[in-house]
Amino acid sequence: MKPELSYTIWFTQRTGSSLLCKALQSTGVAGNPGESLNMNRIDELEKLENPQDIIWERGMNGSRVYGVKLGHHQPHFDRLVSVLRKFPGGDYCKTEMDVYNNAFPNGKHIFMSRRNKVRLAVSWWKWIQTGEVHRVKGDLPKNVDVSDKYLYNAVDTLVACCVMREAAIQELFSQAGIIPMNIYYEDFIADYEGTVFSILDFLGIQYDDTVKVAEPYFDKLADAVSDEWVHRYRKERQEGWQFIGW
Repeated sequence: MKPELSYTIWFTQRTGSSLLCKALQSTGVAGNPGESLNMNRIDELEKLENPQDIIWERGMNGSRVYGVKLGHHQPHFDRLVSVLRKFPGGDYCKTEMDVYNNAFPNGKHIFMSRRNKVRLAVSWWKWIQTGEVHRVKGDLPKNVDVSDKYLYNAVDTLVACCVMREAAIQELFSQAGIIPMNIYYEDFIADYEGTVFSILDFLGIQYDDTVKVAEPYFDKLADAVSDEWVHRYRKERQEGWQFIGW
């Protein structure tokens, strides 16, 4: 079943994208946004001669609204474009975003970011060390002591990594003339329900007073260790600078 409306949440790691997807799913009117096109699915999708039906269904979950969240890194994105080129009309598309927009009709784009790249990178490195990408609300934290796992080069690399991935997404937008809705982690956390309803408005999805946003599905993972790592990175990254930024 072809969607009547499509939207993509473009993201980098540790920006709250999974929390946002759960919130949108909970409304019952915004499809089933998630990582249905992620790196772990690409091998399966490449084997399909006609992948459109299974891709659409995973993002709609019985509705007529298709939602997905998608990061940008290579070679995954090039492989995904090759899969989407199999959609009807894909062979006639010239650019990558032409292929993408052909696959997802009436598409709109949301760019999810985090202003504080240092905290983003620290969160990313902490996840790598603990293996705890998310914590469902109410669950106990993993009993892993990572207080001695800070590594300057790792955090610095992840700062650069998120910057480059976001630059790649912005380049796609610029080439296609796309003006996305920008969602920042800091604003989303400060106004959880308001952010979700503003997205529904941006997408043009009709809703009434019966539509509710569920309580946050995940707990916050940042803790005293996170704060210590942020402080250490700030100090080491700016060592010797004449003008300190932060």
